[in-house]
Amino acid sequence: MADVGGRRPTMADVARHAGVSLKTVSRVVNQEPHVRDSLQQRVQAAISALGYRRNEAAARLARGATMLTLGLVMENISNEFYSRLAAAVESAAAGHEALVVFGSYEESADKERMLIESMYARGVDSLIVVPSAADHAWLAAHPGLTTVFVDRVPPGLAAADAVLLDDVYGGRAATAHLLARGHRRIALISDDDGVSSVRDRATGYRAALAEAGVTPDERLVVRGVYEPSRVAGEVTRLLDLPAPPTAFFATNNRAAIGILQALRERPERPAYVGFDDFALADVFNPGVTVVRYDTARLARAAVDLLLHPSPRARRVKVPVELVPRGSGELPPPGPA
Repeated sequence: MADVGGRRPTMADVARHAGVSLKTVSRVVNQEPHVRDSLQQRVQAAISALGYRRNEAAARLARGATMLTLGLVMENISNEFYSRLAAAVESAAAGHEALVVFGSYEESADKERMLIESMYARGVDSLIVVPSAADHAWLAAHPGLTTVFVDRVPPGLAAADAVLLDDVYGGRAATAHLLARGHRRIALISDDDGVSSVRDRATGYRAALAEAGVTPDERLVVRGVYEPSRVAGEVTRLLDLPAPPTAFFATNNRAAIGILQALRERPERPAYVGFDDFALADVFNPGVTVVRYDTARLARAAVDLLLHPSPRARRVKVPVELVPRGSGELPPPGPA
């Protein structure tokens, strides 16, 4: 990117770089007809050299339209992950003078579709969606809708903009951390296998076991549990096995809370690592070791893709990190 004094390049910068008028740059950026090919090429070369990107919200206001409104469709805003994401998207959108409206579909694919179509019908044509596990091919019937998906790849859409976490790495790092402490019987507590992030975290779990030469015990793999109370019941069941797990990897924050609930009534002290940070995770004794990430970075990337659409599908991967706090560092029990 060319130096423009450390600020975001403007159309005026592009005009100076290309040696054309500001009006010519505006016509090229807005894809107006009857611009000579030679001028288009000069402007496009300047745009590439400077890294210029049009502010869609400002362009909308310049056309006399109302303030840009973005839609955010999530699974359940009562979950801490989604409430943090909503706040981060709202903050990122405010930087573009855009408003955000929210909707939760509460694990119902039918309600997800109703929310998206209702927002679109009311003029909200730019959406950030955390998709359900249902087929999303129906979105192709709404060519005027600009959508960016967050946290998950939407089933049924071969080409879609998405901002994803490095879930495979996170699952591998969490499991490898437990293996390094001597654990070999590591249970996996996971969500819906139809969700790409859940599958990828499980892929990382299995990859770490394979790298350590450990054959996974499918009796220690729990799928499709959502609520902490159900997770607690599954953890209790696993700990009552003749050969129980000595450690757990929870693929989301609700599962980690369910493990904590189960262990309140148990004499065992298995190790555990969660995916997603949550409030008070560092207050428990021991603190909860988690795989965490920057939610604000996730939101900024999604808003940026949404406000700068491209004909080509784009994928942005946000890094994750393991945060040791005590629960993931507990050793397996010694010989009886």
